[in-house]
Amino acid sequence: MRVRAPTVLLDKRGVLHDIDFTIEPGSFVALCGPNGAGKSTLLRHMAGVLPGGVPDPTRVAYVEQGARSAWGLTVRQVAALGRIPHRDNAPDNAAGNAAVGAALERCGVLHLADRPIDRVSGGQARRAMLARAFATDPATLLLDEPTSDLDPAAAHAIMALLAATARTGVTVVAALHALDLAERYTGRMIVLQDGRVVADGAPATVMPDAARVFGMQLGIDPRPRLMPV
Repeated sequence: MRVRAPTVLLDKRGVLHDIDFTIEPGSFVALCGPNGAGKSTLLRHMAGVLPGGVPDPTRVAYVEQGARSAWGLTVRQVAALGRIPHRDNAPDNAAGNAAVGAALERCGVLHLADRPIDRVSGGQARRAMLARAFATDPATLLLDEPTSDLDPAAAHAIMALLAATARTGVTVVAALHALDLAERYTGRMIVLQDGRVVADGAPATVMPDAARVFGMQLGIDPRPRLMPV
């Protein structure tokens, strides 16, 4: 995937400056940077929401930050929206139902399938929206803060799921504030500041730059750390 965004006002959220990089298929890439750095704008550009071309909807799935259905649909019905590009989202379509069920199970919300989306927690709704993206069966997943509203264990589980998905050949690009999750699970970090790429490489290599743009200092933390079991 070639990503190019010259210096141009893309939307009211901000400006990107001379963005030009390539993402290999099956990569898990984190877009990191403080609020206003341009992460969401770049994802919207990559998704075709902004000028620059509209990707094939059966090949790219995009979940924006805070995405949540307010229509009173069930969790299953929300996930089934991901099958619309395939035209098999009817309740009696076996292939579509199988894809939706698999997506719900992968995201850990199959047991909530018949619950209204407005009757689940914020974290559970976040997983339902992620299941909608998985149900699309995309070649590329674009996710804006996929671990927001999730407790630490759930956040690790989602990141592990995304890493495993990338290993199947799906390209995963996620905007993340959690540098520890980006370092642990992704293979590449692209650090943005003021709409520009200021670092790009393996997480261990660019972590000092990421810490700098966040106004943090790297050091050895002697305290015990919570890790997934």
